[in-house]
Amino acid sequence: MERSLTLELVRVTEAAALESARWMGRGKKNEADGAATTAMRKVLDTVPMQGTVVIGEGEMDEAPMLYIGEKVGNGHGPAVDIAVDPVEGTNIVAQGTWGAFAVIAVADQGKFLHAPDMYMQKIAVGPDAAGCIDINASVTENLKAVAKAKGKDIEDVVATVLNRERHNKIISEIREAGARIRLISDGDVAAALNTAFDFTGVDILFGIGGAPEGVLAAAGLKCLGGELQGKLLPENDEQLKRCHKMGISDINKVLLMDDLVSGDDCIFAATGITDGELLTGVQFKGSVATTHSVVMRAKSGTVRFIDGTHSLKKKPNLVIK
Repeated sequence: MERSLTLELVRVTEAAALESARWMGRGKKNEADGAATTAMRKVLDTVPMQGTVVIGEGEMDEAPMLYIGEKVGNGHGPAVDIAVDPVEGTNIVAQGTWGAFAVIAVADQGKFLHAPDMYMQKIAVGPDAAGCIDINASVTENLKAVAKAKGKDIEDVVATVLNRERHNKIISEIREAGARIRLISDGDVAAALNTAFDFTGVDILFGIGGAPEGVLAAAGLKCLGGELQGKLLPENDEQLKRCHKMGISDINKVLLMDDLVSGDDCIFAATGITDGELLTGVQFKGSVATTHSVVMRAKSGTVRFIDGTHSLKKKPNLVIK
């Protein structure tokens, strides 16, 4: 995989964030997602790669673009698999709240788990606690393990959890253990990444969220030396059949990092749409917009934060041929 793809992919997420941010707080999540998807697809066409979408906006009959199996890129360069979420947190953008971003991950062909659109139980930590967690252990045991790994008292550990009724038991156990909680409304890819950066104040992620988002989060954490473990949670026979088609006959199988993102290399890029712990959202002033992005590569371990200033007058259509 070409290292030059790193900066090319930032162009992709910047475009999606710029277009989606226009819809911030306007209560229209579908319009925000549609604008981001169109922009991401347009810029992907200019990237020197032969890409196949393996995690995207849905099946071919469900999504007009960035559907699973769609070919993207300019037809030259490396053959890669693509995982995308043009807006990670559509409700966040619609409501104008905290932590939405545009995200893409790229790996050599066959290296991403082709996760179906179903729920996944997840636990995630940054590099300081990688190797210390166990999704089959109790919440309390995992909190104690993370506290020990990070040299903290358990009272100083912060867990992040999606604020859903299905997580009431997890939330209660975290509180009983004496740890602190940061509840989030949406966006567990960002929440998983936050565990790898001390300045976000988050130590561990617990809970159930989307399986495709689990693969995206694993790609980011692979670049950072962190860890995510998951279990697929099919809700009906159709979803169960999809698991079997993926070669997962044991539904209790724990998906480790190499199951989610195999090999030693992948590239992950994200651009903030609204302000969050990790990335600042898009700011507009007249014909100029600013963006804040992160891009990282697993093979080199390089992490770059990029501030972008964009002339909307000179590049009104996001792409200069």
